[in-house]
Amino acid sequence: MADFDRMCAALEKGEADGLKSLVQAALSEGVSAEDILNKGLLRGMDKIGDDFKNSKCFVPDVIFAARAMTSAMELLQPILTEKGVEPVGRVVIGTVRGDLHDIGKNLVGMMLRGGGFEVIDLGADVAPEKFIDAAKKSGQCLIGMSALLTTTMPVMEEVVTAVKKAKLPGVKTMIGGAPVTQDYAGEIGADGYAPDAATAVDLARKLMGAKTGVKAAAKPAAKPAAKAAKPAAKKPRGKK
Repeated sequence: MADFDRMCAALEKGEADGLKSLVQAALSEGVSAEDILNKGLLRGMDKIGDDFKNSKCFVPDVIFAARAMTSAMELLQPILTEKGVEPVGRVVIGTVRGDLHDIGKNLVGMMLRGGGFEVIDLGADVAPEKFIDAAKKSGQCLIGMSALLTTTMPVMEEVVTAVKKAKLPGVKTMIGGAPVTQDYAGEIGADGYAPDAATAVDLARKLMGAKTGVKAAAKPAAKPAAKAAKPAAKKPRGKK
């Protein structure tokens, strides 16, 4: 049977080839793609996230783990797509207009993908209108903004204001970056702030009401059973 603990260990060590072999072996044994993802890969990425937050591992470790995760997902994604399995949520991310720094944003994107999210990465120097357009196309989603320059932080407020003005159902905002703080998030009305990539995954799950693990596509609701015909009202005695 599949050894999910070995998968977790291989992922934590960033052993892409070894992890891919374990995933392929599990698939050959008939283990479902959902179980491999939820019990093996996502569990391993959660461990990496916890270690990163507790300074037990560092950025290079996260990058190698994320690359191993991506390699394993090459095997699982076609199967999950065919079965209609949905990601835990959808996140639109980008570094705001006027800021070309994207290392932190890229790391957040890797961690989000490793956490089971679908990520739409708009890149760097992203204008507010581009965030809004992407959110409209994505439907219910989370907009994640990054800034490294204090001079570009006001663009985050522009995006938050634009989201509220557009009245996009189910769309929330979170921000992050070296000069950004929780106080600033509250000041501009953002829904959340994450100080690092691992925390960003936890925050995204919380804001989107998502749980760890992928979910099956919703089945159409069953049609209500036809109501039984009401019996004809009895006529009062003595009347025709």
